[in-house]
Amino acid sequence: MEQLVGRKEEIRQLTEYYRSGRPEFVAVYGRRRVGKTFLVRHLFREEFAFEMSGSIGAGKNVQLSNFGHALTDYGSPETALPKNWTEAFLALKALLKRRLETSKRCVVFIDELPCLDTPKSGFMQAFEHFWNSWASDQAGILLIVCGSATSWMIGNLIDSHGGLHNRITHELHLSPFTLAETEQLLQVRGFTWSRLSILQIYGILGGVPYYLGLLDRTKNVEANVDSLFFAERGELRREYGRLYSSLFKDSEIYMKVIEILSSCKQGLTRKELAERMKYASGGTLTKVLNDLENCDFIRGYHTRDRKIKQKDRIYQLTDLYTLFYIQFCHKTTTYEHYWMNLMGKPRQNTWYGLVFERVCMLHIPQIKKRLGIDRIHTEYYTWRSRLSTPAAQIDLVLERADNLLNICEIKYSLYPYVMDKKEEMNLRNRIADFVAETGVRHGILPTLITTFGVRPNAHSSIAQVELTLEDLFEG
Repeated sequence: MEQLVGRKEEIRQLTEYYRSGRPEFVAVYGRRRVGKTFLVRHLFREEFAFEMSGSIGAGKNVQLSNFGHALTDYGSPETALPKNWTEAFLALKALLKRRLETSKRCVVFIDELPCLDTPKSGFMQAFEHFWNSWASDQAGILLIVCGSATSWMIGNLIDSHGGLHNRITHELHLSPFTLAETEQLLQVRGFTWSRLSILQIYGILGGVPYYLGLLDRTKNVEANVDSLFFAERGELRREYGRLYSSLFKDSEIYMKVIEILSSCKQGLTRKELAERMKYASGGTLTKVLNDLENCDFIRGYHTRDRKIKQKDRIYQLTDLYTLFYIQFCHKTTTYEHYWMNLMGKPRQNTWYGLVFERVCMLHIPQIKKRLGIDRIHTEYYTWRSRLSTPAAQIDLVLERADNLLNICEIKYSLYPYVMDKKEEMNLRNRIADFVAETGVRHGILPTLITTFGVRPNAHSSIAQVELTLEDLFEG
């Protein structure tokens, strides 16, 4: 079996649940392609008393048939396929009763659980009855369910107000890999890429294990991007539509929100989003934003902007695959070497500069560790002036509970960054605008985050703190 990379904390938690000696009901969720199924199978395949997976888009009869065949595979004496979900779970109960006679722990794994809940199928009622009336009293049962449709998983299981209210014993959210985990995965698969190359591919695919698994180690970054996105049958060329339609029933509104957010680096409030969408800022939009955030496509944060009420969050697109697709693949090109052709040109360099900022946002724990503040409460956000012309922008603000504040300038470069007089004055002016508009009284620490460090000169001393790409690769 393929080696399991990363996921140390998730492995620790799942192992603890397996050894608890209590009935456990674990919901594992996260965005599509993040490795939920692989993790559970890698840990417990030999312990499965029953496993089956829902089929995306299939109807009730197909799902029941798949469930019935899985029962047979795991030793059920029932020969007839179940006619409804009540029969299906009665057969599963009978199968598990026999297994519990000889086994202390039976792992039941149902993958893509949301797919089984087809309209008017009665699935949830039967599933609830199975757990509530029997399985929840069996010390040997470890029930693990997975689902990419995160909104369904949260609404129907984790935050259920129905028969499964407070019945989940544990929830486990899988996020995309960090840079360090991505490097480990590529090394296991025989890649010898530099950390700059890993940053570049991470800025396009994100830390999604499935996407990273499509890379060819005999090709460089540009050739891989061309073959995945711009070749006629590139494997990620049509992933964008499949990604959102498989996660959300009304995917159009989700994609609309995503595309609007992609055009605004700092993000937008719910009210600003509603205005651009010409949509009522009500419960539906709130649900869409919550679903996207739970799937790791966006993040919500607060800022010191006095014109934005503290209760209003700003939503920012963080999914790197989506950012790249919208920027470069929406207007389909027929040139199969498109990314290679952009190598070294301003448009590609500008893109890498943008995503380096987003990658830093995704590695705040690593940045805090490097700064020695990993145990200090810290809020982080981008900032844009509403008064200066042109509007001053700060890439990253780390507002710390120790009354210090890191004003971070993030610079992507193929070489050590050279700070000149103009850029030094720009940074000083941005800091001055920030202090004047926010009224912050923290001590200010100008901070530079670069790929290869800063070349010392008469202007570089403005940076009281320096971090590099290497710091982002901390485990």
